[in-house]
Amino acid sequence: MNNLLNSYTRYFNTRFKRKGPLWETRFKNILIESDEQLLHLTRYIHLNPVSAGIVENPEDWQWSSYHEYINGEEKICKYKDIINVSAHDYKKFVMDRKDYQKELSKIKALLIDDYTG
Repeated sequence: MNNLLNSYTRYFNTRFKRKGPLWETRFKNILIESDEQLLHLTRYIHLNPVSAGIVENPEDWQWSSYHEYINGEEKICKYKDIINVSAHDYKKFVMDRKDYQKELSKIKALLIDDYTG
């Protein structure tokens, strides 16, 4: 990810004859150490457009792999060998946390300067 962001920044700066960073903060990565942690991370990612107030439900965000998870498909995202959960159970798992994550995002926005999440 770092190489991708740096390469694009160099291209953009060269193309538009500018200098300096394009991105507000550095890319952060976390080592996923368990299947449970990975499952929770996918839920967090699928709920991000909801938490940001862009859509009401995660299935409303058309640029997400959430549709594949809840329909039991693997078109782009090959997850079935990694995450062992049925489509029905995954949808319930995500929706059970929807309101909580949205409220948490609102609280962070009140407490953290420049929070956009």
